[in-house]
Amino acid sequence: MTDPVSLPPFQPWIPFLTLLKREILRFLRVSFQTLLAPVITASLYLFVFGATLGQRISVLEGFSYAQFVIPGLILMGIINNSFSNTSSSLFMSRYLGNIVDLLVAPITPAQIILAYTLAAMVRGMLVGAVITLIALGFAPLPWIHPFLCLLMALLSSFLFAQFGIIAAIYANNFDSLSMFTNFLLLPLIYFGGVFYPVSILPSFWEALSRCNPLFYLIDGFRFAILGVSDNPFWLSFGAAAILAAALFIWAGVLIATGYRLRN
Repeated sequence: MTDPVSLPPFQPWIPFLTLLKREILRFLRVSFQTLLAPVITASLYLFVFGATLGQRISVLEGFSYAQFVIPGLILMGIINNSFSNTSSSLFMSRYLGNIVDLLVAPITPAQIILAYTLAAMVRGMLVGAVITLIALGFAPLPWIHPFLCLLMALLSSFLFAQFGIIAAIYANNFDSLSMFTNFLLLPLIYFGGVFYPVSILPSFWEALSRCNPLFYLIDGFRFAILGVSDNPFWLSFGAAAILAAALFIWAGVLIATGYRLRN
């Protein structure tokens, strides 16, 4: 009598790694759109604020305007691409109906979120790194706290990857998905202190800007690079970490319950 064929033991991280690989390859296949296009857009910003205005005006003592605005432009690239990667990918899975295959696969909700998130962070950090290299040609940066800079960039990417997952689940169509970008994400970025310090605003608008979660991300990232900020770093990092954890839990509940995913 021959022994029965033994099946290999189930490895719980194989589905996670497969999904992560699929998501990374997905945006690499269209790298002109996902990587090159945002870099070109950021380069135009750098040309305007670096080559033309950068040495002519200053909003922060001891730094040119180009040095002030570059950290915000780097973080803007990271945020936009992290959000776009998860929101577009998950929404297309909903739209095409293949999200159901993922929900019945032997993969946990946390693994689904982490796979989408890590792929989005890879894309966001790649774009941020290229923008940083280009920015060095416009103005020197002191890089006061490089470790804190990396930490804040990773946290920002993680946070907006969660926001992208949530937006993809709540969006009803492509138009409503774009509304998250045009009417929520972009205003938060532009009014978060990318192009000006909120401390120069009138008291009412300064107080309103401090209610913007993007302000803490940008302020903390700028402190890590330039060594100056409107808030202590621990406050900026703590506020961003709390928001990131809340969004991660929110996304986890939506994925675990299959909310709007099986329709």
